[in-house]
Amino acid sequence: MDKTGLIALINDTIETPRRLTCISRPRRFGKSFAAQMLCAYYDKTCDSSHLFEGKDISKDEDYLRYLNKYDVIYVDMTYIKPFTNHYRMFVDYLSGKITEELMRAYPELSVSNELLETMIHAVELTGNKFIMTIDEWDAPIRENPSVQQEYLEFLRTLFKSSGTTAKIFAAAYMTGILPIKKDGIFKGGQGGPSYRNHEAVSGKRPASLRYCSHERGGCCGSD
Repeated sequence: MDKTGLIALINDTIETPRRLTCISRPRRFGKSFAAQMLCAYYDKTCDSSHLFEGKDISKDEDYLRYLNKYDVIYVDMTYIKPFTNHYRMFVDYLSGKITEELMRAYPELSVSNELLETMIHAVELTGNKFIMTIDEWDAPIRENPSVQQEYLEFLRTLFKSSGTTAKIFAAAYMTGILPIKKDGIFKGGQGGPSYRNHEAVSGKRPASLRYCSHERGGCCGSD
């Protein structure tokens, strides 16, 4: 099934107060595939147009407007677990890795001890904001509840700092099993962006986020 309609949904949020999106799905519902598809579409370091030829997104009026136009940060929270002492050192690890990647891409970048300041400098240097994708955002909370408070503060720093989020991110996309609002991270309101949470298994969701009964059965039958 063609799920590239998800790209159009995210395109509609770029540079708007709705730029933050979270997709809640059970295991084995294609979360990582969807996140990687978004990275391939937005990543400005490659030409991925051949991947989307003939797909639904290629017929969208904004298809070329956003294709391969952004620096993309992709984080798989399950992948970093072994490198962070069961998520106990994830803030330093992520900050260090993102800074390393930016320095490699932009050797002339002014680097700060604070990740957000470094990212602001990168945007000022390139004139280009970031697309950020966090796959399995809730893995630290599910697998090591003791880091929950520090982790949520880190996410708030990225995505709820007054004015900073809009300076750095064109859009952000997160996947997980838990709905993000359950943990009270983003509830909109003064000083905070409006964060949209979608549940994939729902007939009320856009087609690109839904799974038909035969798809659900195929994915979950042996789980």
